[in-house]
Amino acid sequence: MRSLSVWIAVALATAVAALPAKDCVHKVKESIPPPRGWTKSAPAPADHVIELRIALPQPNFPELEKHLYEVSDPFHDRYGQHLTKEEVESLVTPEPESVHLVNEWLASHGIYEDSLSRSPAKDWVLIRVPVSLAEDMLKTEYHVWTHDASGDSIVRTTTYSIPEHLDDHVELVQPTTMFSRMNSLKTSFHINDVQEKAAAIAADTPPISIPSASGGHVDASCNRTITINCLLQLYNAVGFKPSTKHGNAIGITGYLEEFANIQDLQSFYADQRPEALNSFFTTVLINGGENNQTLSEAGAEANLDTQFAYGLTFPTPGTFWSTGGRPPFKADTLTTTNTNEPYSEWLDFVLSQHKLPQSISTSYADDEQTVPPSFAKRVCNGFAQLGARGVSLMFSSGDGGVGDGEEDPALQQCFTNDGRNVTRFVPLFPPSCPFVTSVGGTIHVPETAVFFSGGGFSDLFPRPAYQELAVSKFLKTLAPGTYKGLFNPNGRAIPDVAAQADLFRIFLSGRPVSIGGTSAAAPTFTGIVSLLNAARLEKGLPSLGFLNPLVYALQALEPTAFNDITVGNNPGCGTPGFNATKGWDPITGVGTPNFGKLKDIVTLNLLHIPGL
Repeated sequence: MRSLSVWIAVALATAVAALPAKDCVHKVKESIPPPRGWTKSAPAPADHVIELRIALPQPNFPELEKHLYEVSDPFHDRYGQHLTKEEVESLVTPEPESVHLVNEWLASHGIYEDSLSRSPAKDWVLIRVPVSLAEDMLKTEYHVWTHDASGDSIVRTTTYSIPEHLDDHVELVQPTTMFSRMNSLKTSFHINDVQEKAAAIAADTPPISIPSASGGHVDASCNRTITINCLLQLYNAVGFKPSTKHGNAIGITGYLEEFANIQDLQSFYADQRPEALNSFFTTVLINGGENNQTLSEAGAEANLDTQFAYGLTFPTPGTFWSTGGRPPFKADTLTTTNTNEPYSEWLDFVLSQHKLPQSISTSYADDEQTVPPSFAKRVCNGFAQLGARGVSLMFSSGDGGVGDGEEDPALQQCFTNDGRNVTRFVPLFPPSCPFVTSVGGTIHVPETAVFFSGGGFSDLFPRPAYQELAVSKFLKTLAPGTYKGLFNPNGRAIPDVAAQADLFRIFLSGRPVSIGGTSAAAPTFTGIVSLLNAARLEKGLPSLGFLNPLVYALQALEPTAFNDITVGNNPGCGTPGFNATKGWDPITGVGTPNFGKLKDIVTLNLLHIPGL
């Protein structure tokens, strides 16, 4: 009897030892200084429920990145041979050991498979737990933090730990150190009521001579008001009609309470694209997103994006994703409201879909320094997955020039939020992600760089090889010591390309308005990319996918594929900013698209074009 009890005791001890102990040694995973502009108040209520996202490492991501560059490089034999959903997932799936150990950790806290969810590749685990349990799991204390300027309150911590043996198996856990504002997201743009008489122009005013435009000219009215016809003329796309027979599609992302109004869309079509009347887009709601059709609730951003993207590409099928949720945010001087977007929620959804639009536009961006680096890198890796599947992702480069748009040193607000509070240019994310195409802005005909066009150099992502030649040439044009210490000359450079970005005529809540911002440039360039994809698909060729290697190759070898912008600058942070110049520059990238030239190039076998 005594020997039996000993064996039972040994067996029980072995079973207990096999499970990760709740009181095992923990290691600090992330710790940040108290965020500027927030005040810590009471401890968080123990029963307050939060949704934790646990990121598991993607050990084979370098292999995915290799595939991405091979299928996106016009010099490579694999150009255009995009990966399937299943192939991509196999390259970002975590190691079985990581899944097993994280499962054990969760089980030791009473969290099992039926009470959690996973991303398609199992590299994200989502759990809903009360604060008391989160504090036990992460050996931390959550508090209620209040935003000083607005009074908004959130539940967060400034440090958290995980079991030491999980350090190599968990990349991040959020929300912990990310500070979100619980209000609607907005993108900065310039908006004014349209006065018909102000926009009027004499009927006999001659057109503007633009050799690269369709027919070599652009209507004079396009210097007052940008319409669909203006863009088709300026970018040499008049007369091209995309086919609906080959599966081409275009997508627009929308976030928190930015509603794309269908009545306004029909008014826009009646005004600028009559043949599109009574056509509609597909709305997909993600994570509690909405698309309220009350006319007074129409969103300027959502209307701008959908009206011009779908107007340019009619009759190409369009999708509008409306995503709810709140993202990572660390307060800084420029971001006094939460302008971060829940990109990861959108990525979770679209990466789970088998069929996706080949061209997608996003007109939202955040100060790079307000996004936790671990989160930014994981989201950027998600964009790479879409690129590998043949999707082109465009992001507006921002509306603050090199930072805050302020040229006066006494008024500038470009301060780091790392505790040093030193002046530094403010690059934006996701435009700083090397796996997306960043779109800057121009104005007028002939085109010049618009003063607010966001541009600069990432402090987080190193410069990718595809832009090394073009960007190095630009940097050599700067006088020694120019803006020393204000930017990272080795960073990923922004933007890649540009398009018109001001004086866009849209319909908002039943009336015409004039609107601008690189929020207009992104859907415009995306529309041109969608037309190029339509032309390729009609020839039996695959979609363009990740664009940047092709963009920079064409800029070097066939520069007339883009309209080089050489006039303008983008002030900010107490400086005049950078100047537009011959070749690539951090205001307009390689320039604006010449659809006719690009179509002729991309509808041929790129591997057999002289020079490419």
